[in-house]
Amino acid sequence: MQITDTAAIVTGGASGLGGATARALAAEGATVFALDLPSAVEAAAPVEGVRFVAADVRSAEQVQAAVDAATGSGLPLRVAVNCAGVADAGRILSRKGVHDLELFRKVIEINLIGTFNVMRLAAEAMAATDPLAEGHRGVVVNTASVAAFEGQVGQAAYSASKGGVAGMTLPAARDLASLGVRVMTIAPGILSTPMMAGITPEFREKLESNLQFPKRMGHPEDYARLVLSIIEQDYLNGETIRLDGALRMPPR
Repeated sequence: MQITDTAAIVTGGASGLGGATARALAAEGATVFALDLPSAVEAAAPVEGVRFVAADVRSAEQVQAAVDAATGSGLPLRVAVNCAGVADAGRILSRKGVHDLELFRKVIEINLIGTFNVMRLAAEAMAATDPLAEGHRGVVVNTASVAAFEGQVGQAAYSASKGGVAGMTLPAARDLASLGVRVMTIAPGILSTPMMAGITPEFREKLESNLQFPKRMGHPEDYARLVLSIIEQDYLNGETIRLDGALRMPPR
């Protein structure tokens, strides 16, 4: 599916994976609506072809307003990429006490329910577009994590949320197949995003020691290139792709 002269929605689009993806799509000729929280949007540097929209992925009203802005651009909405997420950690039971239920709920609401919220509303808009060759109308790319499969100590909430994203990939693809909308998921390993900015050099070295090849953290641009490949390869559908350098996470 072509990217030029289409509208695209990217959540978490002000930085990290979302920022790299927004820039990559814009460079290919898309008009990108990059959704993020107001503070992130205010701090984002201008990018040609990218329109920053303040929105919380948990809000049906705010996401619908962003979808309406994309469809109102005069271009067909063909792409939605879900990168917004949080990685709050905590053991189920520790010296500090039992895991905070509201923290667990927050991670699920942003990572899983937020992803579903954007997917359902973007898919509705895609379904209203004129079909391309073979009936293609659009593609949704969601973001899971290797933690969906090998969650570490303290990642119960994060792994549950990302496991949910991976788990709904195939049923979502089946739900939307008759409408010509594909659904794919990327499960990144260790990527150098703002989430990783605060780690110590020692911890970084420990993480990288578990990688097979290449022996480095991934870059947001690695993720963005995979998104472009998924969009362009029309036969990819209903699958989760690991982007991890053959990483298998240890317990801690």
